[in-house]
Amino acid sequence: MLVATMVIALAGATGTIGKATLKRLIQLGYTVRPLSRQELASAQACSQALGLEAQKASGPVKAVISCMASRTGQAEDAWAVDYQANANLLLAAKEHQASKFVLLSAICVQKPQLAFQHAKLKFEEELQASGLDYSIVRPTAFFKSLSGQLARVKKGGPFYVFGDGRLTYCKPISDDDLAEFLVDCLNQPERSNATLLVGGPGPALCPMDQAAMMQALLSRPVKVRHVPIGLLKAVIATLSLLGRFHSGLAKKADYARIGLYYATESMLTWDARTQSYREDLTPSIGSQRLIDHYRKVLLEDPA
Repeated sequence: MLVATMVIALAGATGTIGKATLKRLIQLGYTVRPLSRQELASAQACSQALGLEAQKASGPVKAVISCMASRTGQAEDAWAVDYQANANLLLAAKEHQASKFVLLSAICVQKPQLAFQHAKLKFEEELQASGLDYSIVRPTAFFKSLSGQLARVKKGGPFYVFGDGRLTYCKPISDDDLAEFLVDCLNQPERSNATLLVGGPGPALCPMDQAAMMQALLSRPVKVRHVPIGLLKAVIATLSLLGRFHSGLAKKADYARIGLYYATESMLTWDARTQSYREDLTPSIGSQRLIDHYRKVLLEDPA
């Protein structure tokens, strides 16, 4: 059992979920060793970082939590971070006899089509075969990922949705609730050597539900603009063609493909038997709701 005051190595501590996880670990009394991207760039550098920690009075690293994710989702970035940096951390964790590895993955790897999803899956497979006690956490959409249009809507601008705005659903989860779940994996036996899909408090929401929340909070109509999926596909086809001659346009095509994926795939549990996303099979955890986050951004935060 991992008790408070033990040393936990944390990768990705500067990201949104990483910061919340760091805060939660400190609240519980753990000593946290944040790992920089430089230290994760090679297995040797990562091992040295953990070794230096063991020489301090705080003692050896007992477990690692990885909240790392590639910033762009582009293939080169994804394989360097989602796969290789985590692989380096795993080697170092085994070398220093850490007893647990908690990995923040993503629910979208259930239906992999993109480079970062394949990179995440490859590392998941290596972690599962490592012999180290692990918990792989695949969360649904974050509050942050559903808040990109709030500033524009707050100023009276439109809210854009793809298709009819009901193509995709998710159970949004807050940073704090997800961080608590990740940290609890350190000591809950039922989460040992398991892949865990998690969502926030239900019910599942679609973009039109989000628009309705904004409208209710602002007490005025919100202009919804519907973007045809066919238009996005046409943009991808054009950028892909031009990308053969210009690397910058090829990258834009990749970004558009990522956008298309999220515009058409729900962030819920995928039922292979029925070939459908299932709200009822997506666990709900935590207490923080998306509407409360929207209320803070739209009504409480300064313009």
